[in-house]
Amino acid sequence: MTIRILLADDQESVRIGFRLILDSQPDMEVVGEASDGLQAVELARALKPDVLLADIRMPRLDGLEVTRRLAGPEVGDPVRVVVVTTFGLDEYVQTALHHGACGFLLKRSGPTLLVEAVRAAMAGDTLISPSLTVSLLRHTRAAARPRPIQPAEALTERETEIARLVAKGLTNAEIGTELFISAGTAKTHIANVQRKLDARNRVGIAAWVWSNGLLE
Repeated sequence: MTIRILLADDQESVRIGFRLILDSQPDMEVVGEASDGLQAVELARALKPDVLLADIRMPRLDGLEVTRRLAGPEVGDPVRVVVVTTFGLDEYVQTALHHGACGFLLKRSGPTLLVEAVRAAMAGDTLISPSLTVSLLRHTRAAARPRPIQPAEALTERETEIARLVAKGLTNAEIGTELFISAGTAKTHIANVQRKLDARNRVGIAAWVWSNGLLE
């Protein structure tokens, strides 16, 4: 099945770059482009893409409001929205996820993570840039230490090791290099950790690691 993607960014150069990356994938196709937030909402409702990649700072409507209108809890037929932005402020990440975003990436994350975010959204997962995972963890640490939670199904030694690396902000590829496994194998382990911890994303894994004192 071809994944149909809509791009929303006020910079044409960014849209061109994303299109080149995504159209080069055998199972992906960019079906439309929007240069502002209102146009993104209108095109999403007309084209019904599988995934919308949305910038935050756009004219007429910002990406957070676009996300709320298309993926919010009150939306009957939500669109999978991945926010891709230059600005990795904690409040942006938290607001985007609250409004139903399926992912939050920094534009500097690179083509591999961009493609991975689209695939994660299609699989029902939430991908967040690893560097933002560390930032959100610091925010949690500054607020209060979460109460340690023990999973119903214990993590294996390898899964615990991988969870620690996720908490350090490593990407799947970097985890693979660190442990001498493939990025795909690392991704599978992370999916198993998420399931066992009932974590929505990498931030949830990182919070569990820190709350249990596994990074100290």
